Amino acid sequence: MVNLQRRKVSRGPRLVWLFFGGYALLFIYLGIAPFDRVIWFTENLPIVLLMAFIAWLHRHHVFSPLSYLAMSVLVVLHTIGAHFTFANVPFAWVTELFDFERNHFDRLAHFSVGFYAYPIAELLMKKRLVNSSLILLLFPFLPILGVAALYEVFEWQFALLADPEAGLAVLGSQGDVWDAQKDITADTLGALFAICVYGALNWREIIKMKSSHCAACVMASSGSPHN
Repeated sequence: MVNLQRRKVSRGPRLVWLFFGGYALLFIYLGIAPFDRVIWFTENLPIVLLMAFIAWLHRHHVFSPLSYLAMSVLVVLHTIGAHFTFANVPFAWVTELFDFERNHFDRLAHFSVGFYAYPIAELLMKKRLVNSSLILLLFPFLPILGVAALYEVFEWQFALLADPEAGLAVLGSQGDVWDAQKDITADTLGALFAICVYGALNWREIIKMKSSHCAACVMASSGSPHN
């Protein structure tokens, strides 16, 4: 019985192989003649590490199809941005449509970072790592905001230490002095959207979690000695 469960976890749904296989093909294809090889390597490194971490997690937990779909958005957008550089991604039609002053493809990618709040909440729920619905819905914001802040520091340091042209391309501010703050805001809004979707799709389980937690509190209080 245990062996069958392990096989099920190791094999996973077909979407898992599409997730990893699709990324591998996209990585190879967009690795051909990028705008700048140093920028391409620097931008792809965090995503490669992310995919390696997800592959490690897959050995212990198979996410839902919606979680893999949510995680794939950033992977695709960031890999595209690494090929062209985010400022040069063919996104002019959106810029012209909304009369923007800059290419906002990077903002879209940052918004998709927040989508990882969905699989984080799912992991907390499925593994019963929390027993409070409030913590379940709020905790995913912490890793999202933490990673977002660390990535902004990484971009800043790279811009200081690397070739000036490559540094500015990776920084991606496009002349906006509030770029870092706006990027983190986009990450946060993406997480808020993902958590709202998770709550809307899993509200019954969330209510059960709250009910079971309340029942446990009542039993604990009733079993405690009275003074």
